[in-house]
Amino acid sequence: MSPKPINLLPNFLVNLALILAAALTTAADRPNVLFIATDDMNCDLGSYGHLIVKSPNIDRLAARGVRFERTYSQNPVCNPSRTSFMTGLYPEQTNINTNAGHFREFIPEVVTMAQHFRNNGYYVARIGKIYHYGVPDNIGENGNDDAPSWEEVRNPIGVDKVVEPNLNIIVPGKPPGGTLSWLKVPSKDEEHTDGIGASYAIEMLENNHPDKTGRPFFLAMGFYRPHTPYVAPEHYFEWYPKESIDPVMLHPNDRDDIPEAALPDRPNQLDLTVDERKEIIQAYYASISLVDAQVGRLLDALDDLKLAENTVVVFVSDHGYHLGAHGLWQKSDLFEGSTRVPLIIASPFEDAASGETTKSLTELVDLYPTLSELCGIEAPPHVAGRSVVPVLQNPDQSIRDEAYSVTVCRTVRRWDNSTFLGRSIRTDRYRYTEWDEGSFGVELYDYERDPEELTNLAHNPEYAELMASLRRRLHERQGEANAERL
Repeated sequence: MSPKPINLLPNFLVNLALILAAALTTAADRPNVLFIATDDMNCDLGSYGHLIVKSPNIDRLAARGVRFERTYSQNPVCNPSRTSFMTGLYPEQTNINTNAGHFREFIPEVVTMAQHFRNNGYYVARIGKIYHYGVPDNIGENGNDDAPSWEEVRNPIGVDKVVEPNLNIIVPGKPPGGTLSWLKVPSKDEEHTDGIGASYAIEMLENNHPDKTGRPFFLAMGFYRPHTPYVAPEHYFEWYPKESIDPVMLHPNDRDDIPEAALPDRPNQLDLTVDERKEIIQAYYASISLVDAQVGRLLDALDDLKLAENTVVVFVSDHGYHLGAHGLWQKSDLFEGSTRVPLIIASPFEDAASGETTKSLTELVDLYPTLSELCGIEAPPHVAGRSVVPVLQNPDQSIRDEAYSVTVCRTVRRWDNSTFLGRSIRTDRYRYTEWDEGSFGVELYDYERDPEELTNLAHNPEYAELMASLRRRLHERQGEANAERL
């Protein structure tokens, strides 16, 4: 007698259901990510040792996680930096080295960090500025966003846009996003773009709680301040009386040994009076404190919603910011003040350190592989950075021997009127920089003896051997940063 035929379809469906259920369970058990990016914020923060700036909520996050003392932007300009850390590629690989252009024009198939989490079952959303925006012009719009990265977006717009006609500005008639401009506004935090953005973020945390959706979230909150114009509520200005501010003044002969290519030329900035400097710094610090208060609201929401115990929180800026060093304000150069950024990562895992500081050299391009590893998702093969998870577990560890940064020279041009790149590496002790591979100048600074970068040692024969070693390493890093990965 022939055996009875077996219907395999029900078993197949059962197995498929089990596989899908296991996948969903795995995704649901993965940690969430709250990715907080600020715009043009330097390391003038309480947890970084600043004696004036009040940042209790950012400091509270640092007490939960690891504060990175030596993290560097790959290009100290908004668009190239954000493109770099969101794609996991160096600026030369994305072909984005200025605020013009969009990376999809050059690498259309790249999977961004947010897109990677979306592809792996996460609810992925953006509020405010993550990719490049023209600030303040694009506030309230999508800006130069990347649609494939997000499932949901919100574009807050607040009173800081309304008051733009009243701004103080050092170059009248010039767009306020490109030069120093500021305003004290009698207002509540929640009326400002960043306050509205924080409210949106809290709403999205509530509506997309993993207990409701069965999915972890990757929520990217992009604050606009302290990017110029420095517009903040009046009460934060009161935290920083001008008599308490001691502005950096240009040291005599400081610029004598600095190549022209290294010094961005911005009108009227060298001529600022002491009182103007104090007023500008006061407004910048007030803007930092506005952002800090919104960070506090987000951390409170994580606690209230019982999400803190399973959420990785990242706090980072796209690049640093000058407030007078070398006569410079703002960014886009290769000095320490422009390239160094604050970075705090709080991991909920038991093996992660908390309340500690690391001196491990770190690059912003390392964020993509780090968050992938923390969330149990293999990073795509194109990603160029290195995971800092070992540093989160042991802050005495180091993952790099140097950090690499580039920027377009805007001060001088080649004989054919074309622009070129300056390239720099920062080691534990030194910074070595070449402009157009040295044809427009070379710099070497020793931070152990000269933390203010007042003496360029590049032409001192005592440093010839060190120079040769650093030059070789810079060119090796240049080759790596130009290598095709897609």
